[in-house]
Amino acid sequence: MSVTPAPDAVIVIFGAAVRPDGRPSTALRRRVFAAARFGATLRAPLYLPTGATGRHGPPEAAVMAGLLVRLGVPPERIIQERTGIDTLSSVRAARALLHARDITAPVYAATSAYHLPRCVLLLRLAGLRAHPCPPHRAPAAQRLRQRWYWRLRELPAMPYDAALLLALRLTGRL
Repeated sequence: MSVTPAPDAVIVIFGAAVRPDGRPSTALRRRVFAAARFGATLRAPLYLPTGATGRHGPPEAAVMAGLLVRLGVPPERIIQERTGIDTLSSVRAARALLHARDITAPVYAATSAYHLPRCVLLLRLAGLRAHPCPPHRAPAAQRLRQRWYWRLRELPAMPYDAALLLALRLTGRL
């Protein structure tokens, strides 16, 4: 009987949309591919896909876990976090899950390039040793307007989420 080694890193994969037929969106697929590619460079990573059921089921975390298994990740190296409905709630849930399991390994955020700074910042404000996971780059042909829409959307979201997380931390509700 082999013993699963303690993780040398935790890769938190932030959710994205699931299509009406249950298949992963392009963004979700890219995030999982980035996490799997990065995880393959580590000795014993733990994958933590986050995301509840969105507009369409199944839960984002479950879809990501299925993709990880198809990419060769052993199921015992995956812990699904199925309650996160947005970035902030996913960070809080991931932190709680890691603390409950006494996992202190460094954390790597796997998400889209535009979303990475906010995810790393929130994970750090939550008290985790967080780093960026190299993102899977979108094709250059992706529409410029679409790329800038997502980047600009992050401008108000980052300070807003950071302020909320700090308030939760200061009041002891984190």
